[in-house]
Amino acid sequence: MFYNILAVFVGGGIGATIRYLLTYLSQCSFNKSIYATLLVNLFGCFVMGLIFGLSLNRIQNFNPTLKTFITIGFLGGLTTFSTFSFECFQMFKDGQILYAFLYIVGTTVFGVILTYIGYLLGK
Repeated sequence: MFYNILAVFVGGGIGATIRYLLTYLSQCSFNKSIYATLLVNLFGCFVMGLIFGLSLNRIQNFNPTLKTFITIGFLGGLTTFSTFSFECFQMFKDGQILYAFLYIVGTTVFGVILTYIGYLLGK
């Protein structure tokens, strides 16, 4: 139990720090943070599928603490549904209805597709 808590703590810190840096770079480069949010969320979907594909099909003794570190810790800190929701809200509020819908559809559709691709590659 202690090692799982430590894995979540360390993984979450690493993931959140990477997300912060990518958001900062996106804001500086494009004057928008949605590109970083989209990138980390889609990357997170792919890695989640990959880890589950590996742990269910290829690696029978996948270390559960490592799996917790990656999925709950790192990916939990890296990906962000609340930021995604806020950015969609901002676009709707600013009258960017088409962009908001494209962002929602792109994130959810490609997220599921990348989760599946990750799973297939892990399998």
